[in-house]
Formats: sequence, structure tokens, C-alpha cells
Amino acid sequence: MHRDDCILCKIATGQVGVTKVLEDDVCVAFLDIGPLAEGHVLLVPKAHAETIDQLSGDQAAAMLRHLPALVAAVRRATGCEGLNVLQNNGRVAHQAVMHVHVHIIPRRGGDEFYFNWPAGKYPPGRAEALAEQIKAHLG
Repeated sequence: MHRDDCILCKIATGQVGVTKVLEDDVCVAFLDIGPLAEGHVLLVPKAHAETIDQLSGDQAAAMLRHLPALVAAVRRATGCEGLNVLQNNGRVAHQAVMHVHVHIIPRRGGDEFYFNWPAGKYPPGRAEALAEQIKAHLG
């Protein structure tokens, strides 16, 4: 299913042209038009889903099976020192386009792309309680 107002659906259906690096029946990968680094690739399912949890396990697996090969290809093509693989879900998580997409971003020492990662700690017993809550919602 596609949405007429979704730019990534338009790309997936060929209505909007991009520089593709991979395509199959399930997904398309292409160079980001606003790259954070040269070689920044987006991997996008052809079926419209706003967040990754809206994809079926089979849809996600069919798309993400390409991720290792794309990462390796971007690494070799750009000669980068490392990569970020990012997938944001929801506006609060900095998702700007409301269609699932995975960023593959080449990184080099001294580049200007930073994360604010204020790591914390769980108080005693909270990690175990939270893990049980998550397990209860898995199945």
C-alpha cells in the first residue's frame, strides 16, 4: 500500500527520481538527497509504514537482509573509517519523513555529525522489572 502524500512512497513507485543503488520487489536503496556525508544511503521499504513496528516481521526481514551488503558496499566505495546505521521511529526520535527508512551514513574522524547520548543507569531492580514488562508485550 502506498500513500499519495508520502515522498518515500513516490520514490518507491518511481514517481520521483533518485540515484538508486539497489532495488527489489520489497525495497529500494538510494543516495540521500541531503547527505550527512558522501555516500549516505537510505534503505526504504516499498510498502508504506510510518514506523518499523508497523511492518510485519517478514517485510522487515526482506528489507533488512540487504543491510550487511549495503554497509559493506558503502564502506568500500567511500573508504570511510566507520558507519552509522540509524533508524528513527516517531517525531520525538527525530524522524522527519513518516515512512520507515534506514540511514547508512559513512563516518570519518573529525567529521561534524554528533550525537547527544546522555547515558544513564537503572536503579536497583528497575532493569529486571522493565525487562519483564517488555517480555509480556512480545507475544
